[in-house]
Amino acid sequence: MSIHKPISEKDNNKNDVQTAVRVSVVSIVSNTILSLFKLAAGFIAHSGAMISDGVHSASDVFSSIIVIIGVKLAGDKPDNEHPYGHERFECVAAIILAVLLSLTGLLIGAEAIGDITAGDYKYFTPPGIPALIAALVSIAVKEAMFHYTRHYAKIINSGAVMADAWHHRSDALSSVGALIGIIGARNGIPILEPIASIVICIFILKAALEIFADAVNKMVDRSCDDETEDAIRDCVLSHENVIGIDLLKTRIFGNKIYADIEICVDGSKTLTESHEIAEQVHNAVEKNFPNLKHIMVHVNPE
Repeated sequence: MSIHKPISEKDNNKNDVQTAVRVSVVSIVSNTILSLFKLAAGFIAHSGAMISDGVHSASDVFSSIIVIIGVKLAGDKPDNEHPYGHERFECVAAIILAVLLSLTGLLIGAEAIGDITAGDYKYFTPPGIPALIAALVSIAVKEAMFHYTRHYAKIINSGAVMADAWHHRSDALSSVGALIGIIGARNGIPILEPIASIVICIFILKAALEIFADAVNKMVDRSCDDETEDAIRDCVLSHENVIGIDLLKTRIFGNKIYADIEICVDGSKTLTESHEIAEQVHNAVEKNFPNLKHIMVHVNPE
């Protein structure tokens, strides 16, 4: 006999969606203000690097909108067409963000290589102080937004929100490159800007690849890590009537976990007693692993 029932998600899913939306709204507001500030500083100070950095920040607004759409779709309740829920929509959002992040990095790198190969600085105008100030402000704000967003991404276990956090970090790195370029240009070394941009491009592409790989793993029914499965196994075996585990299979579905467990109990137990044991095991695992959405507990006689 076996017992199979979905985990009671209570208000956790609703709270996670609200948290993700709140974090994304903060990102949208901060990026809108910051991009306008950097664009204004770039035009006033005649800094192409700062204008490009402002456009980069403006692209983050679009990324945050994608996060909101993704987490809202993922938070929808199961329906006839999606009986197992919609969690994988968040993975789709993370993949889109990874693609946008990689495109941003490639554009920065391509522009930097173009500047280096051109090598024509005859009519170059050194950027003014406003561009320097804007770069410093951008680094501080975007790094703070990275830590803020990553903090809540870990709490709600959201790949899309984590992707948005790394988008903040890419913007901070972009501003570091702009700062180096501005300082170099003001001191007669304009080539420092494109060189720094190439290094930034590499960091951005690395972050995009990691986000993409994590999202894909969550979409192909990959099993949990060994540490999580060992913890589930220990939880099941802690029940006094469970003699052993004949089977333990897990799969990651979006940001949730599904588990199939076959436990071995005394064959002389009645059907009612075996069902009660399975129910107790189910409830114990549910209590200790909040990311588990569905558990199937099957009872085999010893």
